[in-house]
Amino acid sequence: MNAPFLMPRAPGASRDDVIVVERVSRHFGGGKGLFGLKAAPVVRAVDEVSLRVPRGSCFAIVGESGSGKSSLARLIVGLLRPTGGEVEIDGTTLSSLDGAGLRAMRRKVQLVLQDPRASLDPRMTVFDILAEALTVHGLHRERNARQERIEAVVGMVGLNQAHLARYPHELSGGQRQRAAIARAIICEPQILVLDEPVSALDVSVQAQIINLLAELQARLALTYVIITHDLALVSHMADAVGVMYLGRFVEQGDVGDVCAAPRHPYTQSLMAIAAHASPLDRDRPATVLEGSIPSPLAIPSGCSFHTRCPLARTLSGASGPTGGETVTTPDGPLPRPCVETQPLPHPAPGGRSSASCHFADRHLPDQNS
Repeated sequence: MNAPFLMPRAPGASRDDVIVVERVSRHFGGGKGLFGLKAAPVVRAVDEVSLRVPRGSCFAIVGESGSGKSSLARLIVGLLRPTGGEVEIDGTTLSSLDGAGLRAMRRKVQLVLQDPRASLDPRMTVFDILAEALTVHGLHRERNARQERIEAVVGMVGLNQAHLARYPHELSGGQRQRAAIARAIICEPQILVLDEPVSALDVSVQAQIINLLAELQARLALTYVIITHDLALVSHMADAVGVMYLGRFVEQGDVGDVCAAPRHPYTQSLMAIAAHASPLDRDRPATVLEGSIPSPLAIPSGCSFHTRCPLARTLSGASGPTGGETVTTPDGPLPRPCVETQPLPHPAPGGRSSASCHFADRHLPDQNS
């Protein structure tokens, strides 16, 4: 996917916060075992995450598989209840709503999944899928009004009336994703939460869907939360970004600041790898992360990234102060603060981003080469 083929992102409508997430957590397991068995271990899928999304803007959540991105998305749309903290949508706290209230709230917040084959009923035509969404929310009950609304929405997403009679398996991947987007917007929501919206599509189709999303955001004054691992998509569409690792944001802030001058070594590594993927930067060395993301059942002590951190390894082998002596670990000598103390967010100069790193102002050696 090449940025020159993408439309410029639309500016937000107004700047009030339509999504407010305050220290929200979601833990799984830990309950009492049956028949005296040992309780299941606690999985900290999301751990004290906070974010604010202004109305009409786009917030991107970036990270590897297993970082907690999708769990956070489901907390925002109300499909998961938080273990702690609060999620507020347009001034309403989700924990204050009962089942009927949550169903009403979901008209405002719609989820678009990565693979529409898993979310579109294979036994229903596109028309029936869209009509069902209107029925669930009690909209356009009169037959002619319903027909007009469905035809208008399929036109918005680039489908035509002939597609209404087709089943999901009769559509291409791009057409299925357009149908899924149509179902999401037909009830006039304020927010779309897009979980990897283009990663299951062919490269030739990805830019078309991204352009469609940009057009819909401008036309319908939508607010987006995008879950992705694609940093090119983030730099193009998002206004702000949160980089997630083992259930927490390690860096968060204005997308221009974070992408242009990342301060956390995890973000620096992701950006270096993304730059290396460009044909223009193939001769530039990329700092490849060693190993895979640890299990959320056994989150490392201190900074959870220290087991893979190239900056910690560099500092432990360099001369000069690192904020404390080193300590021997299975991964070799590492700075003691990284192993023993969880870092707090350090604001960048200007205050438009922050990084949770003990050495946030240090850089990997090849970042500016």
